[in-house]
Parts: sequence; structure tokens; C-alpha cells
Amino acid sequence: MVDSIFLKDNQDFIVFGNQHMIALLFFTLFGILLIKLAKNWSKITQYKVANIFAFSLSFTVIIWTGLKVYVRGFDIQDDLPFHLCNFIALFLPIFTITRKKIYYDILLFWILAGTTHSLITPDLKNGFPNFVFFKYWYVHAGLIIFIFYATFILNFRPTFRSVIYSFLALQAYAILMFIVNYAVGANYFYTNFKPGGGSALDYLGEWPYYIFMVELILIPYFMLIYFPFYLTKEKD
Repeated sequence: MVDSIFLKDNQDFIVFGNQHMIALLFFTLFGILLIKLAKNWSKITQYKVANIFAFSLSFTVIIWTGLKVYVRGFDIQDDLPFHLCNFIALFLPIFTITRKKIYYDILLFWILAGTTHSLITPDLKNGFPNFVFFKYWYVHAGLIIFIFYATFILNFRPTFRSVIYSFLALQAYAILMFIVNYAVGANYFYTNFKPGGGSALDYLGEWPYYIFMVELILIPYFMLIYFPFYLTKEKD
């Protein structure tokens, strides 16, 4: 019964359909409420919640991977944690434990530049109540909520150097993914072809042109994300 409800493919998810809109609304309200409440907590509680939040996102990816392996066996081309949002979720506990600013510098732009598009154009087929649906929305929306939490509650802020650090780190990650994909015939980080469910990459041409286009717009895009922080810094 559990298998049929939570693990069986249902192909019910429709981009901009009811489930999409409800998920966006729910996590928007959840994020606003969490940050509003957290402003009244002690510093110790704020960091405890950050740790719990980070570990919950990481464990969700681990459980999701385990369930996929349980249902259809291990697939090296799909089950390694190398799609960017999964990798970030697994990495978050390291950031919350060490509290190193360079990790925030890198993750801020990765999340706001990349994960945001995952909410607008989800690469998702299975809808409610499939576990993939819950995992997708909790992890992707959770990453955005978490980085806002780190910004407005834990008081991390980016600088211009953060843009450079994040860009260089992403280049290193992309090179690693090219190597991994070549070795196992996978498509982690979508370096070999675009996601099947549709995405913003559809507007950037076919492979390999969309990769070059992303490279060209990446720094301007990161700068656009940094601009509100720059304005705030100037006012301070």
C-alpha cells in the first residue's frame, strides 16, 4: 500500500498547474513565517534551527536516494548526488557547523541563480503524493528559504569577492561534472543535454551552445543578485 501511494510513478505533475502553484504558495508562506519568528529567538536557538534545517534537507536527499535504489536498484547515471541542488543540500550541514563565510559566499549565488529556476520550471513528472514530489519541493524550496535565513537571521552578507568565489567554484564543479559524466555516461549538472521537463536552458540553444551562453551570462546574473546587497551596504 505504501509502495503504491508514495513510490509508484503517477506522472501527475503539470508545470504551472494546481500542484505547482500550491507548492509555491505553501513554501513562500513557510519561509516568511520562519524568518519572522526567528527574529525573536536567541542566537543559540537561531543556529540550532539552522542546523536542524540543514540536516533535514541533507537527510531528505539521502532518504530519496535510498528509496530510488529500493524501488529499482542503483543506477550510477542517476543516483549519485551530483545534480547541483542535491549536492548543495548534502553540503549544507558543513556550512552550518563550520559557519565559514566562504561557503555562504558560494552557496548564495548557486542557490539564488540556479535553484530559483528549479521552482519556476520544475524538472518534475510525479505529483502528489509521490515521495519524489515531496522531496523535490522540500529540497529546492528549502534551499532558497535556508539561504534567506542565513542572510536575514544569521546575518551573513556577500561582497563583490563573493561573486568571484562563487563563479570560480561553479567552474570547478562543472569541470568535475564533465569528468564524471564522461566516465559513467550520465548527465549530472546537465552538461550533456538539457532537462527533459523543460527549463530556462530551452531559450539558450541546443548543446553545446547553451553551455557557452550560461557561461556568458553567469557573471552579469550573479552581479544582478549582488546588486541589492550592494545598495544596502551603501546605505549602511
